[in-house]
Amino acid sequence: NSHVVALQDRVSTLTASRAAGAQAEVDALRRLERDLHDGPQQRLVRLGMDLAAAERRLADDDPAQASQILAEARTQSAEALAELRAYRRLSGDQSHLPLMADCERGLGRPERALELVASPEASTLPPDVQRELRIVAAGARSDLGQDEAALHLLEQDPALQRPEGSLRAAPSVSALRLRYAYAETLSRVGRGEEAARWFRQVAEADVDGVTDAAERVEG
Repeated sequence: NSHVVALQDRVSTLTASRAAGAQAEVDALRRLERDLHDGPQQRLVRLGMDLAAAERRLADDDPAQASQILAEARTQSAEALAELRAYRRLSGDQSHLPLMADCERGLGRPERALELVASPEASTLPPDVQRELRIVAAGARSDLGQDEAALHLLEQDPALQRPEGSLRAAPSVSALRLRYAYAETLSRVGRGEEAARWFRQVAEADVDGVTDAAERVEG
């Protein structure tokens, strides 16, 4: 009888231990979810600002300052990527793949970004998230000096294949961002008039200021 009691106590202890471990994992996941907007997403906002500042410094012929800004941007990317990986591992949620791929770009690893875009998990994502992945993939192609390939990727999206009038009909954020990326890539390959037309169309539709298309039109 004492042996049976000891076994029952052992089972109870193991059960309690497993329950505590499971609860600890749930608590960790909740902390990550709570901190997600204050962590990696804010770092990526800062990353975009840093890269824009670096571009301005390069234009002002201040490469030393630009290098310092880019170093800070790489730090932001690395920290955001680490947190996103942890969240993905604990939750199984794949919806942040575009952010992770963009972090890889920020770390100077466009090939790794393209691998994430082509991963099996990417094909299971909702259309808007897949569109964000397409934007990142196009940016990675441009990082590799493949602007024409970037244009081709963007042109496959339905957001660019609708009549011009539909651009005014409250497009989704992802559609606005894709059209903006298309205009930017057109500008990069020297198709300035087409780029200007797309920037104007995005600016008219972007009532919430998701992009800086209005500033590009004014500039």
